[in-house]
Amino acid sequence: MASVGLLFVGAVLFVNGAMLLGWVDGRSAAPINFFVGALQIITPTYLIFTANGDADTILAASGLYLFAFTYLYVGLNLTFDLDSTGLGFFCLFVAICAVIFSGINFVHFQDNGLGVIWLYWAFLWTLFYILLGQKRAGIERYTGAVCAIQGWVTAFIPAFLLLTGVYKQVVNPLAIALAIFGVVVFLALIPWARRSRTPAAPAPTVDQPAVV
Repeated sequence: MASVGLLFVGAVLFVNGAMLLGWVDGRSAAPINFFVGALQIITPTYLIFTANGDADTILAASGLYLFAFTYLYVGLNLTFDLDSTGLGFFCLFVAICAVIFSGINFVHFQDNGLGVIWLYWAFLWTLFYILLGQKRAGIERYTGAVCAIQGWVTAFIPAFLLLTGVYKQVVNPLAIALAIFGVVVFLALIPWARRSRTPAAPAPTVDQPAVV
């Protein structure tokens, strides 16, 4: 059941990334955030209530609420045009939790794939904190690109590997591939994001009146 939710996490990350890249209007991205946020509340709640007290199941399910509340928070911000600071600092909390969940997956569950994926999410939520909590608009395009890419590599692909029963057979190669991919691609995106910024308009001169 959690793998179904992970599939739609991929959808909302891709849409939110496209929004930050300027491809999708903000208000039109709100519904998918509400849909997936609601799903990510229903899924862990069901898993916890049917866990029969199994501590590992409850532990694994608890992390899903971090996504649920993030997407619901994003949906509310987009719908009501709220100040981004609160969401930004919540993303800082999520980023810290993601680092802890990464360690839990590496050490406790011995799942190197999810360990690396949680590190991806920690990086992304840190970017959201800088962008929204610290209002550093200069990283908006970079954050959007990272978010859109992570929708595919941390959610869409792992979800289908889990749904088809292939994940356990490829978990360690997947972890290595994701680690290399993340370092190479996210570093390569930095100069791209800088080049992609719209250049500032030249200051008006006496012979060139400002356009209002």
